Amino acid sequence: MKDDLILETISITKNFFGNKSSGVNNITLFIPRGKITGIVGESGSGKTTLLNLLSGLMVPDSGDVFFNQEQLPDREKNRQEVHSFIRFLTQDHYEMQLNASVWDNVKAGLSATDANYETQKVTEALNTWGIQHLHDQVFAKLSGGEKQRVTIAKALISLPQVLLLDEPFNQVDARYREGLQQDIRNIVTHQGVTAILVSHDPAELLSMADQLIVIKEGEIVESGTPAELYESPKLLYTSLILASCTQLTPAQAKICGISTQRGSVVIYAEDIKIVSGLTRNWQIKNILFKGVFEELIIENQKVTLRVLNKSKGKYKIGRKISISIGRYHEFGRWKR
Repeated sequence: MKDDLILETISITKNFFGNKSSGVNNITLFIPRGKITGIVGESGSGKTTLLNLLSGLMVPDSGDVFFNQEQLPDREKNRQEVHSFIRFLTQDHYEMQLNASVWDNVKAGLSATDANYETQKVTEALNTWGIQHLHDQVFAKLSGGEKQRVTIAKALISLPQVLLLDEPFNQVDARYREGLQQDIRNIVTHQGVTAILVSHDPAELLSMADQLIVIKEGEIVESGTPAELYESPKLLYTSLILASCTQLTPAQAKICGISTQRGSVVIYAEDIKIVSGLTRNWQIKNILFKGVFEELIIENQKVTLRVLNKSKGKYKIGRKISISIGRYHEFGRWKR
């Protein structure tokens, strides 16, 4: 249903300096209302350009962007009321006044001039985002996590319908990141805001997004729920972006006991189990500490695999082990 969509793009293209490999090409996209849409892709794949087009900061060379079924006008050329319903949060906080206080920055998100109303709404926003104690602090002196909360408080104080976030957790300390992610999920659930976010960390998108869009070289190559794309990727590109995994040639796969008629095999780290057995032909070459688990780097006949290990400290570098592979994914052309 059209009413379920808040943003749509029809065959939009935006290139730079006449280079078709830059920007985005022929993208048709449907953004559902009141959901979180994540956009993932390699660096330079066109993710930020797409956000700029969805916000009206850029106008496509061809194609159209629609907001609530109406064509979205050029924000820079002719700012209109519709643009107040779409807020774009960038990585560099260019929309913030660096030398102004937290209070003044958040207040700037309001268009009202009534002093009592301003005081009420700013106080509510600061309390909601847990930054009341920072009200007189200069924005530029805040930590990354504090800056992000202030920026979001300013963006949401005017009750927008869409929140666009470009790498929202990039400069946020780990201890603040999970809380900020939950806060964004809460505003989507309880306030009906539609969120569209780009992140370089696929784990963030897998845990937050309702739908995930995979973009490569300016084109959407795959979309679906995070679970669908992670468990059953149609493309090698998608699996390599979303998972800690190993890509193998057919010859390398054979060493792992896998016979394939396709061009590539991908094995996720969690799909490899260490088992008891007489044939211990895999050697642990390295152990990467990941917090609640370890990632073992193992090797056999110059084939290297990644193994997720929850029994931290159980294995040592140099030890020989046996493995079983519970699942793998095949991609590429079929052999004739």
